[in-house]
Amino acid sequence: MERFNDEQYVRLRNRKLGKYYLHADDDGVGVSISQRRNSLNVAWRVHIYHAADGPYLLLHSAAYGRYLAATATPATALYHGFRAELRDYDHPVVPDIMWLDIRAGLGRGVLLQNAGDRYLRANGKYLSWNSGVTVENRDIENGKVSSMMRWIVEPIALTERAPRIPDPIRARLPEDLSVVVLGRQPGAWRGIRFVQTSNEGLYNEAGQGWAGDHIRGRSLYYLRDKLARRVNQQPDRIAMCIRAGCYGRLTPLVVDLPRSGWGDIYQIVVIISGTPAYAALRYPNVGGA
Repeated sequence: MERFNDEQYVRLRNRKLGKYYLHADDDGVGVSISQRRNSLNVAWRVHIYHAADGPYLLLHSAAYGRYLAATATPATALYHGFRAELRDYDHPVVPDIMWLDIRAGLGRGVLLQNAGDRYLRANGKYLSWNSGVTVENRDIENGKVSSMMRWIVEPIALTERAPRIPDPIRARLPEDLSVVVLGRQPGAWRGIRFVQTSNEGLYNEAGQGWAGDHIRGRSLYYLRDKLARRVNQQPDRIAMCIRAGCYGRLTPLVVDLPRSGWGDIYQIVVIISGTPAYAALRYPNVGGA
């Protein structure tokens, strides 16, 4: 794991396509390539998992906290191999999210290999709109891997300054009226489980101390207001971290919730301003060099 350090943030730029980066899609499930270099959706946090047979690389999205995973679901037409997607880390060992980094040429180039000898790859070599990311076996006949499987690791510096959270998502009409008059789908009800940390950042990782609530829609602004009231703080006095599965690491939540969400339950850890835990928070400086 010489090109990855535990807890660092990185971008993964496709070597063949040049300016395209591995991107966590706004639905919180899909994975694609994007030129939005300054977006949190192209930032990934490194999680080194030490197994009995050696270390594995896990990558969770700086936007939603969910982990990059290979699947056994065939990709749709015009894509190679099998789907890659984001998923929660909800069991001690999840082979789908465990990757080996294999050096690919000079510099920071790597191949990311998952179980079953499948490699993470971009698509769209000839069709630029074909932007989905998949996993595919290497060419067994000649032992080669596609040039679209090669990624350049770009470390991202950290900052103590939290990004400004998005403004409220407002409908042109009140939501219930827009549903009736315009036939729009109402915002998804999302379940929330949350817990407040101690000043040092400690909390019960199981059930004790956690409370439940819900929010309609995906606005982080409204979620922060709701949770601030529940912990008797002003909204600008709290930070929120999302935990994607009971074994997932905390990720500062500074973007709106994913666009999908019917029936989802989000695990949120609340940290109070002025505490050592709050002062220890660091964010990827995606707007930097």
